[in-house]
Amino acid sequence: MSAILYIRKLNQIMSIPVTSPIQRAFALAIALALSSFSFAQDISDPASIPKNSFQWNQQERELGFLHFDEVFDGREVPNGDHVHELPQGLPIDAFSTGGEKERELEDFLAEQKVAGLLILQDGMIRLERYALGLSETGRWTSQSVAKSVTSTLAGAAIKDGYIKSVEDYVTDYIPDLKGSAYDKVTLRQLLTMTTGVRWIESYTDPNSDLTRLFTVPTDPGMDQIVSYMRRLPAEAEPGTKWVYKTGETHLLGVLVSSATGQTLSDYLSSKIWVPYGMEQKATWILDRTGQELAGCCLQMTLRDLARFGQFVIEGGRINGESIVPDDWFPTATHTQVPVWGYLGYGYQWWTYADGTFEALGIHGQMIHIDPARHLVVAIDSAWPEAESNERRAADSKFLNTIAKEIDKE
Repeated sequence: MSAILYIRKLNQIMSIPVTSPIQRAFALAIALALSSFSFAQDISDPASIPKNSFQWNQQERELGFLHFDEVFDGREVPNGDHVHELPQGLPIDAFSTGGEKERELEDFLAEQKVAGLLILQDGMIRLERYALGLSETGRWTSQSVAKSVTSTLAGAAIKDGYIKSVEDYVTDYIPDLKGSAYDKVTLRQLLTMTTGVRWIESYTDPNSDLTRLFTVPTDPGMDQIVSYMRRLPAEAEPGTKWVYKTGETHLLGVLVSSATGQTLSDYLSSKIWVPYGMEQKATWILDRTGQELAGCCLQMTLRDLARFGQFVIEGGRINGESIVPDDWFPTATHTQVPVWGYLGYGYQWWTYADGTFEALGIHGQMIHIDPARHLVVAIDSAWPEAESNERRAADSKFLNTIAKEIDKE
């Protein structure tokens, strides 16, 4: 029900003649119920969505993820004229109509609030599905999947000679961090989130660093991210403790921009989006001082999300030459820091004991890469929760189903 229709209904109800206080109370109760229903349902314009995405309800989330660059200010990542084709491959029979896994697929899509699912094998599309308003041409926000893109740009900057080594100090490229807890932190430690700098990552706590990063005033003339991160204290020696920190990937983006003298969007466009052949432009959300939020918020089509996974599985090679050092992806996508059990962390990639690795974002965003099977699975989602062990387990179960069906062929 639209807001206009709600107002009309409310006026009609409140103008009904009543003969007793009970009737009047009943009419008021109906009006309040209509009010609650209407405001919960009347979300159709991205401009009406609140700016704090951590507080969105489910309807706001589904619309907002589809129009993230209309809700927040961003910068375009231009594509070129050449398109890296994704030819249609044979469908996975078990997931086809009437297949033995058709119901499992449909349940997964519905229960996990999946907006887009694309399975590539050997660079060919084997399954592609859309929902929640997303289409082949629509852009969906990446959330923290962008971290793996930012990591790759750091590798490109080393290959291009803008950065000497992962052993360089962060302050060599961000002088405003001198005198802070980042004084003896290397690029490798920033990439692996082992800086030893204290950070609280919470999507619900208004006093967490993730929230305060956007509310604390910025020092005059300084980048918003740097201004906040330079105030954080150390809690461990660099290289001795792993803590997941979105703020540090934002800082990594500042470092790459500082080293290259380019915006992250322009560098991404020139190194990957144009030469590899992404089909459509992307957008990258900016902080208050005009720097890309490198730890999140890169919007692209589902096919271009999968293309990035294919680019990685091909070793970052374009026209036969890698844009990153030869040892970059073997290092970046393998465990540099054990996290828990079979789970590890590389250079902004989640790594697993079976050789697979993933770029992950809250609310269910994913690029799953399985080099042994030449497999890329890209997923756009709108989970009701930012993080959920149960939903991650459901993702893993479905990915295992995909692998088993491919192994049968």
